Amino acid sequence: MLFSQALGLPVITADDATTVGKVADLTVDAHDATVAAVRLSGAADRTEALPWSAVEAVGTDAVIVHSRVTAEQGQDRVPAHHRALGSRVLTEHGVEHGTVRDIAFDPVSGRILTLYTALGEIAGARLMGLGSYAAVVRAETALTGAVGSP
Repeated sequence: MLFSQALGLPVITADDATTVGKVADLTVDAHDATVAAVRLSGAADRTEALPWSAVEAVGTDAVIVHSRVTAEQGQDRVPAHHRALGSRVLTEHGVEHGTVRDIAFDPVSGRILTLYTALGEIAGARLMGLGSYAAVVRAETALTGAVGSP
């Protein structure tokens, strides 16, 4: 699934089908290259984010969370949020790699699979960091046939 496909989806509890809000964004844990949280908009109880552990399923029509109680209990485990889409991409050596246009992720595990940038695809496993300035990725090595490698 792509981040762009998840944005705007309703977030619904599995136990009573209550709408908690809509997906405003997804928070990335760059250290683990996973989706760490679902950022909400329109939440009646002012909940801003739900940890990925509260997510039961992600589909084309909705994000299902275990229950409102589970969602509320996970608020303290949500990491700082930095917007990934539109973020500048740099290698750890400071080489520009465009901007993030979209991100593919596994809707079950939350694992980041691919970053789609203005200059091509980057494997999610290469993600090293994401901050307010840029997403940082490992540079490809000569063994992988990287563009610009010796």
